[in-house]
Amino acid sequence: MTTMANSTIDTDRDFQELADPYRRELLAHCYRMLGSIHDAEDLVQETYLRAWRSYGDFEGRSSLRTWLYRIATNVCLTAIDQRGRRPMPTGLGGPSDEPERPVVAADEVPWLEPVPDSVLGADAADPATIVAARESTRLAFVAALQHLPAKQRVVLILRDVLKWRAAEVAELLDTSTAAVNSALQRARAQLEQDAPMRDRLVEPTGPDQRDLLERYAKAFEDADITGLIELFKKDIIWEMPPFPEWFLGAENVVRLIIAQCAPTPGELRMVPAAANGQPAFGLYRRDENGVHLPYHLQVLSVTGDGVAHASVFFDTSLFPLFGLPERL
Repeated sequence: MTTMANSTIDTDRDFQELADPYRRELLAHCYRMLGSIHDAEDLVQETYLRAWRSYGDFEGRSSLRTWLYRIATNVCLTAIDQRGRRPMPTGLGGPSDEPERPVVAADEVPWLEPVPDSVLGADAADPATIVAARESTRLAFVAALQHLPAKQRVVLILRDVLKWRAAEVAELLDTSTAAVNSALQRARAQLEQDAPMRDRLVEPTGPDQRDLLERYAKAFEDADITGLIELFKKDIIWEMPPFPEWFLGAENVVRLIIAQCAPTPGELRMVPAAANGQPAFGLYRRDENGVHLPYHLQVLSVTGDGVAHASVFFDTSLFPLFGLPERL
């Protein structure tokens, strides 16, 4: 009995040591598939539980990494069937042209969630890996993935993000290589329509962007509407889950901020963050006691011409995930 117990302990230790290094990249994989960091964390746990239970039958005909990805992908496919897709407001209809009209939250919609850069991470020693990880977790890319049928989503992620061979994907999905190539072609065509600006975004750590972001935060804190207009692109997109309305154009966005928020100098404070390989801010609003409390999380797409897209998440439960304080 003692020998069997020791053998089980050794097997468990062996599995943990070999499998744990892949946990973060599997989390990124599940996030791309589901569009929710909370769902992704649950599915990674399910992946490791299934893998641990089956580890004794693992014959090593593929690498452990590939085996774990196969389990994670199947877990994600089951979750997509049960939970559906997670949209952004821009994926549900056209822009609103009434910024002064009160917006109404659609809390029943399972909205796309942002993810902190610190959760997914990348190999800091490999700049190419960092760039690839940033590109494949941008909000526009993950939102576009949500429009793909589940099988096309899998094929595109495995082929274009993880660089699997078509034959490997076909084996996982129990289909033919020709079917995989056809699905990939359709997925790429759809993605070209739904994930614009990937090549025009400026580097998040560049000096020009740092200066722009500092001015952007100051404009909000000073309630400087004129300053904001100068930092917005003329065709800026502003969307704010859980509200299904979204707005196009600097004039409409400024009208929205004035009508719906009407900030005064010092009422708002901005704390920098990083989400989906993009600059972000936790915005805090002063309450009647003079305390600045979480209000919303902004994730920005910035080009050389200014802020092109603001994804504004009013789910303040995200703040701890991003390491943002509960009050200022």
